[in-house]
Amino acid sequence: MPKQCCVLLAPALRNTQHPSATQRLIGEPMTEFWLISAPGEKTCQQTWDKMMAATRGAHPSANSLSTNSKFSIPDLKVGTLDVLVGLSDELAKLDSFVESVVKKVAQYMADVLEDSRDKVLENLLANGVDLVTYITRFQWDMAKYPIKQSLKNISEIISKQVTQIDNDLKARASAYNNLKGNLQNLERKNAGSLLTRSLADIVKKEDFVLDSEYLITMLAVVPKASYADWHRTYETLAEMVVPRSTNLLFEDQDSGLFSVTLFRKAIDDFKHKARENKFTVRDFQYNEEEMKADKEEMTRLSTDKKKQFGPLVRWLKVNFSEAFIAWIHIKALRVFVESVLRYGLPVNFQAMLLQPSKRSMKKLREVLYDLYKHLDSSAAAIIDASMDIPGLNLSQQEYYPYVYYKIDCNLLDFK
Repeated sequence: MPKQCCVLLAPALRNTQHPSATQRLIGEPMTEFWLISAPGEKTCQQTWDKMMAATRGAHPSANSLSTNSKFSIPDLKVGTLDVLVGLSDELAKLDSFVESVVKKVAQYMADVLEDSRDKVLENLLANGVDLVTYITRFQWDMAKYPIKQSLKNISEIISKQVTQIDNDLKARASAYNNLKGNLQNLERKNAGSLLTRSLADIVKKEDFVLDSEYLITMLAVVPKASYADWHRTYETLAEMVVPRSTNLLFEDQDSGLFSVTLFRKAIDDFKHKARENKFTVRDFQYNEEEMKADKEEMTRLSTDKKKQFGPLVRWLKVNFSEAFIAWIHIKALRVFVESVLRYGLPVNFQAMLLQPSKRSMKKLREVLYDLYKHLDSSAAAIIDASMDIPGLNLSQQEYYPYVYYKIDCNLLDFK
C-alpha cells in the first residue's frame, strides 16, 4: 500500500492564550494557512518529526514558529500522468471558482444579517464547527466524494455541486433583494423631509374638504421661520381663499405642513404666489383607497421579508458549509496531484498546513526553504511567478521547492 500522509502547521501565537473562533476569523494572526507537502522519509512519521524539529525554534524556551497538526488525505486513485497534468490546471480553475462562491455566500450572509459580525460568524461554520477547527481537523468526506471514483470524477462532482450553489444563490439573492428594495423604497417615501415624503400617514380625512364642486383643500410646506409670514399672507396669495381656513397638521425639524381651503379656479394663482413667498404647495389629493393600498403593500412586503429571512439564513448557513467543505477538498486534491507530479510514484508524501503570524512568516519561509531546498536544486526561494512549467501550475503563484497552496479564511469584507 502506498505511504501517503499529511501534516498541518500553524505558527504559534505570541502568548499562551488561545483566541476564540470569532477572534481567529476576524483577528490578524489566525486567518491564513499555507498548505504544503514534502516527500515521505523512510516513514511518514520521520517527515513529521523533521518538520516539528525545524519549526520548534532554536532555544528551548522560544515559541515554536508553528503549531503543527496532521492533515489526512486518503489513498486516492492516481490515474495516468497525462490525466494528472491536465487535472492540475483544471483544479486550479476550480479552486478559484469555488473560493469565489464561498466568499459570495459569506458576503451575502453579512448583507442579509446587516453586517452584525458576531451573528455572521456564528453562522459561518463548516460541518458545525468554526473554519479553523474544520481545517485543522480535516477528514475526507467519503460519502460525498467516494475515493473509489477517479480524481477527475471527484473534481466534477465538486464542480457540479458548487455551480448549483452559485446558481441557487443568484436566484435567491435576486428575489430577496427585490423584496428588500421595494420595501426600502416605500419606507423612504414615508421618511425624510416634508417637501418629498409621503403624506399619507400624516393627514386625516377630516383635514380636507372633500366631494365639493367648488372648494378644494391644499397642503403647503412652510419653513418654521416663516410661520408668521404664512399666517399673515396666505389669505391674500390668491382670490377666493377661504378666510381662517389654515391649520398646522404636522411638523418636522425644519418645516410645518399647513392645510388651506380655496376655490378650485384659484389653484394656479395660489401655487404661483406661494412659490414667490417660498411656500411649497404639495401636489396631494386625498384618496382613501390609494392610501389604504399603499399601507397594505407595505405590510405585505414587510411580512414577506420576515417570512423569507429565516429560510434564507438557513439556506446560506447550510450552503456556506457545503461550499467551504468542497473548497478544502479541492485543496487536498491539488496537494495530492501536485505531490505525485513532483515527487513521483509510489505515492509517499507528507502534506502540511502552516498558519503564519505576521512576525513568523518570513522566518518560517526561510526554515522551510532550508529544510526542502534539496528537493529542487534549480529553485530559488521564489522563482519568477511568470514561469510556466507544464503540470506544475506555477503561473499566478509563487514557486517553492515544496508543493504550496494558500488557504485564506478571511472571507468577509465588513463595511
